[in-house]
Amino acid sequence: MDENDILEERQSIGGRRQIAAEANVLSLPKENVTSRSDGRSQVRRAQPNLLFIFSDEHRACSLSGEPYCDVQTTHLRRLAREGIRFGNCISNYPVCSPYRAMLLSGRWPFQTGVVDNALRLRDEEFSLGEAFRRAGYHTGYIGKWHLSAGDHEAAEFISKGPARQGFENWQVWSNTRHHFGAFTFDPDTGQIIRREGYSATLMTDAAIDFIGTHTDKPWLLVLSWGPPHPPFESAPPETMRLYDPESLQLRPNVPAELTSDLKRRLRGYYAHISALDSELGRLLDKLNQTEQVTNTVVVYTSDHGTMIGSHGYRRGKRLPFDEACKVPFLLRYPGVVPVNRTADVLLGAIDLFPSLCGLAGVPVPQHCEGMDLSDAMRGNAMRAPESAFLMHIQRTNAGGESGKQAPLFRGVTTDRFTYAIADTGRWCLYDNREDPYQIRNLVAEAAHARTVAALEELVFDWLRRAQDPFPLDAARRRRSIYAP
Repeated sequence: MDENDILEERQSIGGRRQIAAEANVLSLPKENVTSRSDGRSQVRRAQPNLLFIFSDEHRACSLSGEPYCDVQTTHLRRLAREGIRFGNCISNYPVCSPYRAMLLSGRWPFQTGVVDNALRLRDEEFSLGEAFRRAGYHTGYIGKWHLSAGDHEAAEFISKGPARQGFENWQVWSNTRHHFGAFTFDPDTGQIIRREGYSATLMTDAAIDFIGTHTDKPWLLVLSWGPPHPPFESAPPETMRLYDPESLQLRPNVPAELTSDLKRRLRGYYAHISALDSELGRLLDKLNQTEQVTNTVVVYTSDHGTMIGSHGYRRGKRLPFDEACKVPFLLRYPGVVPVNRTADVLLGAIDLFPSLCGLAGVPVPQHCEGMDLSDAMRGNAMRAPESAFLMHIQRTNAGGESGKQAPLFRGVTTDRFTYAIADTGRWCLYDNREDPYQIRNLVAEAAHARTVAALEELVFDWLRRAQDPFPLDAARRRRSIYAP
């Protein structure tokens, strides 16, 4: 897509969004009978179950089969073979709480007020859980919440009521950065419940119980695992043994001076992912045992990625680079979603709420800011977004112990380019087709001035739609300290 294409797409986007907003209720698929591999048949209900699994900090480039990736997974690969993979799933604001607020509310950070971590999602937001509950679903949320005010590692019990955002079955965990020390609560009394074991295993135990219990009507279960978020060294010993640090590959955009202990970190990161893969296998087995395979949409994704040395950041997110913003999105729905296919459609966090509703036949609320991309999930051709909005709103150190602070920025990614402008001036432009590891910054090259201008027009349009006060005009006038 060149600058002329970008400008032409921008002119048509308003009409597309209006059409998407007016398509409020999708027709439900008819009930039908499908055959199992063992010869028995299952009846597909009009409304499917939805198992939405998301981990914390799993970047898309750390999926099996990606270049320079040595992670070992069986069930994630199986999920990809049995469904569709979106290769351009974007965490619009790659930070825990803002992602979660976008997922659950369908609205942008400046609309919900969740502009960073440790901020509460307001009770009055009409959430994904409430939309499915009103459509007749059992609704459950298990795992990390991270949408309460204050320290999310402290006790985070939320009493019954609107603060649970429409989720009837409620098992939220706290202290989730301690992967062998997390705890949950009695959902009625708030009494702390401690169990020994790896947090993702304990959360999956609860999810398996939910799946086996709720069979009388369709259900929505959101399962939020804490790993592979640091600490990486606390991965289970049995998966740590799968990896020899010295044999692991680093990405080409990792500076040589940072490689000393990154392979040790990468070992723990991959070990967490392999452990999650085993938990995914248990969930898929439970769906098979309870004869709910053909009736259940399964999604695996993550809230954001992590750097692990790329571009000089030993860790962190809050950045416009693919390692931070691009996350897995694997989707299986037998008989509805194509198998063993990769889609290049841009799918943002802001699009998840309306798209999941569209896929399940649940009315899409008018307030949703994203697009319903359920047609693309079904493998059908549709007019897809021409860009995804990128942002970092709060001035927080994104580099962790690397000491590199991420600037406040806004940007876009398209099917070809990634562009970001910081409050201090233009920051970066990458041609992702020619430079997939985003090594050559083109932002200051005169030959790309028209492309920068066209992409800034997209940023301007996103700012307007997201009610975002970022000072774009002032930033344009500054000479960036980040440009070469």
